[in-house]
Amino acid sequence: MKPCQTIISSYPFFLLLFFCFVLMFFCSPLFKKMLDQTKTHQVRSDHLLRVDDHDFTMRPAFAGPAVPVGVDVQVESLDSISEVDMDFTMTLYLRHYWKDERLSFPSKTNKSMTFDGRLVKKIWVPDVFFVHSKRSFIHDTTTENIMIRVYPDGHVLYSLRVTVTSACNMDFSRFPLDTQTCTLELESYAYTDEDLMLYWKSGDESLSTDDKISLSQFLIQKFHTTSRLAFYSSTGWYNRLYINFTLRRHIFFFLLQTYFPATLMVMLSWVSFWIDCRAVPARVSLGITTVLTMSTIITGVNASMPRVSYIKAVDIYLWVSFVFVFLSVLEYAAINYLTTVHDGTDRKSKEKVNPLPCTCDITHARTMILDEAYSKPDANSLAGYTQAPVSAEEAADKQDHMVVCLSLANEATGAKRKTLRGLRIIQNTHVIDAYSRMIFPGAFIFFNLIYWSVYC
Repeated sequence: MKPCQTIISSYPFFLLLFFCFVLMFFCSPLFKKMLDQTKTHQVRSDHLLRVDDHDFTMRPAFAGPAVPVGVDVQVESLDSISEVDMDFTMTLYLRHYWKDERLSFPSKTNKSMTFDGRLVKKIWVPDVFFVHSKRSFIHDTTTENIMIRVYPDGHVLYSLRVTVTSACNMDFSRFPLDTQTCTLELESYAYTDEDLMLYWKSGDESLSTDDKISLSQFLIQKFHTTSRLAFYSSTGWYNRLYINFTLRRHIFFFLLQTYFPATLMVMLSWVSFWIDCRAVPARVSLGITTVLTMSTIITGVNASMPRVSYIKAVDIYLWVSFVFVFLSVLEYAAINYLTTVHDGTDRKSKEKVNPLPCTCDITHARTMILDEAYSKPDANSLAGYTQAPVSAEEAADKQDHMVVCLSLANEATGAKRKTLRGLRIIQNTHVIDAYSRMIFPGAFIFFNLIYWSVYC
């Protein structure tokens, strides 16, 4: 009886010890690990979405109607606009919406499940690409920026963050007073409109932009969406979506860097009109300096632009300014030539006036010797000349000489008057500068009025 009594009396002790062991097991890390493994096994995407039970290389409803795929885009940034390469770089969030009943799963709370990019390789996703893109990539820091959200009824949201550099056909005929419209185009690569129908999920509201987007040279006027069908002769019709955005160039930068310097060079060339035409080094150096400066400005502007085959608005302004500067140099060249011709004519006139020394032995410049051989009317016609008393013998000896001297003087005076009439304009070369001071500024102001009224 004693052993049985001992066992019965020690039963509470064993029972307490058993409960302690059970409590320690449930609180141990081993039990927690087993519990986590059970949960993980229960919510594995492969099992829950039945990925292994379907062939996801085929689109939903294969051989049936086209799969509608809604698209919306959120533009994060416009990184750059290149005039030389005629392209733009944009970073955006691209989202696709479609329904795939193969991914439906039971859920009491109707709550969606979110996965990262590792699930993309196991299920079907639309093969959307960017038409006319030069470079594009999906951001992969720290992991691929891809998200998939699956709803219990099979609706799928597929989102990715991508940066794309795409071509933009620009027209520079009004540069830098131009407005450019660039387009980013999305299209399915393999599926025609009979297999996949791309559309903007919410119409114009499918495109959203960050309010902080700004560019150094452009003002973003508006974003808008369009869609149409694109045809390829070898494959068929495809749905294509367009993201259009309009950019207007800021003019203030070009006013400071191009228009103001060109205008100042033209005005500087007018300074030569106020410099004496005999100051040859000053006027020549000023003209050459302005011409070379205008050439440098034109070269600098064209170096940052593509080699287009048409004339830009800035080219018209710069080349007209160059013509004004060049004409100011030609104006001084004309004055210098006319002055040289005038000096040569004066020199020849002086030589014709006194070709031979007068041997009349007249002691005063305005004294003429007359004798009795001249009548009184002849004497009166020699107004301004005084009579000098001479003897009859001296008058007879010098009569022939006086006739010769008077004859030469009359011929020289007539020739000089004809020369003055013919070279009146050449003698007044300073009048050309006077007219240039009014004509050049007036013509340049008139050109600016026409230019800015046409292009602004």
